[in-house]
Amino acid sequence: MAVAAIVFDEEGRVLVIERGRPPGAGLWSVPGGRLELGESIADGVAREVLEETGLIVEVGALAEVVERVTRTEAGTWHHVIHDHLARVIGGELRAGDDVRAARFVTAQELVALATTEGLIEVIERARRMTLTWAGS
Repeated sequence: MAVAAIVFDEEGRVLVIERGRPPGAGLWSVPGGRLELGESIADGVAREVLEETGLIVEVGALAEVVERVTRTEAGTWHHVIHDHLARVIGGELRAGDDVRAARFVTAQELVALATTEGLIEVIERARRMTLTWAGS
């Protein structure tokens, strides 16, 4: 199983990373990766964000479960990804070892990037969910 974080900043920009390894090397996505054995989903989400972006997050509600099958010359990957809302509570933004870049982007900037399949729609659904979280 895989986990990912959808993180918005105060200006409504979303945190994205440019993948450095397959699957999706060169594509932009949200921070995430495989859940480690014995690790809770929330801990996995927080760990992946820290490793890939240097940011410490509070993990919130499940935004969506996404299933992706990716076939490349290097192999086939079948991931079930639990995308969670998260918000930054510390750290400093930087690209981790397995990503090429990490940054916050506006919705307009996001559509100009080469993104992983279905990413923009998932982010827009998650954006609507943040209104509820912000009111808590």
